[in-house]
Amino acid sequence: MINYLKIYNGTVLTPQRTIPGGCVIIADGVIAEVSDQQIDVPGAIEIDARGQYIAPGFIDMHVHGGGGHDFMDNTIEAFHQIAITHARFGTTAMMPTTLSCGKQDLLDTLAIYEQADKGNDKGAAFVGLHIEGPYFSMQQRGAQDPRYIRNPDPAEYMEILSRSPAIKRWSAAPELPGAPEFGRYLTSRNILAALAHTDAIYEEVVKGYEAGFTHATHFYSCMSGVSRRNAYRYAGVIESAYLIDGMTVEIIADGVHLPAPLLKLVYKIKGPEHTALITDAMRAAAMPEGPSVLGSLKDGLNVLVEDGVAKLPDRSAFAGSVATADRLVRNMVELATIPLRDAVRMMSETPASILRIQDRKGTLEKGKDADVVIFDDKINIHTTIVNGKIVYTSKEISPGILSK
Repeated sequence: MINYLKIYNGTVLTPQRTIPGGCVIIADGVIAEVSDQQIDVPGAIEIDARGQYIAPGFIDMHVHGGGGHDFMDNTIEAFHQIAITHARFGTTAMMPTTLSCGKQDLLDTLAIYEQADKGNDKGAAFVGLHIEGPYFSMQQRGAQDPRYIRNPDPAEYMEILSRSPAIKRWSAAPELPGAPEFGRYLTSRNILAALAHTDAIYEEVVKGYEAGFTHATHFYSCMSGVSRRNAYRYAGVIESAYLIDGMTVEIIADGVHLPAPLLKLVYKIKGPEHTALITDAMRAAAMPEGPSVLGSLKDGLNVLVEDGVAKLPDRSAFAGSVATADRLVRNMVELATIPLRDAVRMMSETPASILRIQDRKGTLEKGKDADVVIFDDKINIHTTIVNGKIVYTSKEISPGILSK
């Protein structure tokens, strides 16, 4: 027996057009129809969107935690609670992300990921693991633990990659000794190589790009800009990402890591097709402000959350984001003053393309996974649907939408 879900009376956002009063039909977790006509589906569960937006689910390709949990707590409960937490804010797919750590801790995270993935049915789906570090520039380490930062070690990364097929992305500094070889090895295994926590100059970024480092992790954060060395100026990673047309970037659009002028600049130069929105959220996302921990509870970094961001205790630097996906989309519309369609694209279609999962996620099109989010004109999340299953609905916003 096929399970049908019908979403109607909303403004549907598709890659081709915006459909006022549109209708989306879901059959057994897959999008069966997107139409500007009302379609009668006997026996379907119906959701009246009541004039709100019906959009592709948000894809967060860089997230560490939320709801008081971090993926590096290395428990199944932490993985599941993070997925549930972010689903409340429109995220339907996410890429759990690690921090620089010891090899055994990382192997433990891999093992827990595979266990947690099997039972993850109440929140955002997992679409692979993102390893952030430990192959970073010490000068651009940010809040990454300096005890673990080192150069790429082929014996180490080959062993780690042999342990799990779940690794789909790895962020590293392309200027380090052995980094180009590392990038080529990742690319040969169809793993996204991303540059991050890097002090590279343009010439080093180009070599990295040619070796497979085609994506810039949390653009502007912990990466070099223009520098002077012996009276000569050199373009840094930021300028390089702008100059290399094919390089994609991701931004923490929380309005704190990047203020409005920089959000506008990234959009103007890289465009929505090359820019993904990420939360980069740590455990304090969706939690009250105050003291928290970046990384695992066992040996993480104590931080202070205030003003909508995590800071080092002495307030000398940011130490993590507490953003949620709805906030990112809202900020791009309100602070960067870009069209809603583009903001949604940067949170859905573009990350799907960068992660090479666009064949099944990222847009509302027939045959794709039924990942859908319904929200109002202020980007307040009404309903989140993952693979055709309603995992969140806000009774406070609009009660009584479901009928059969």
